[in-house]
Amino acid sequence: MAEVEVEVVGVRIELPANQPILLLKAVNLPRFLPIWIGTAEATAIGIVQRGLTPPRPLSHHLMVDILEAHGDSLSAVVITGRENHTFLAELRTEAGKTISARPSDAIAMALIADSPVYAAEEVVQENGIDAPAPDEDEVAQFREFLDHVSPEDFEGRP
Repeated sequence: MAEVEVEVVGVRIELPANQPILLLKAVNLPRFLPIWIGTAEATAIGIVQRGLTPPRPLSHHLMVDILEAHGDSLSAVVITGRENHTFLAELRTEAGKTISARPSDAIAMALIADSPVYAAEEVVQENGIDAPAPDEDEVAQFREFLDHVSPEDFEGRP
């Protein structure tokens, strides 16, 4: 199974259902992979992405700590497939162990452990959505703006 690296874009809320969606972006493909997740997992991912450290370990921190206490660590997370409406993932450890996991839990752990995240290319192709192509004119205008802007341009603005 060919795998592609994905980056965690973040968690968004789908309206009107207020359902959290984990959004992954294929690094070398113009595809996003949306995965609907639970509120608790969305909160855990958000905490890690904001660089916050809870006063006591949350479940995902605890799982990473348990791996490390047993002389192992998380080497990668892979979104391996989809059965019906459920995405599948696995944790891969440095010791060569593979552990089945929910994608949301696996992603939270990957962010905590600073481990790479991959997805089966087939999963990205079949379940992903096209990433919009960047508007070259807008990009050029923004670069022009950045080339000529200075901090003083913003003085006195609220």
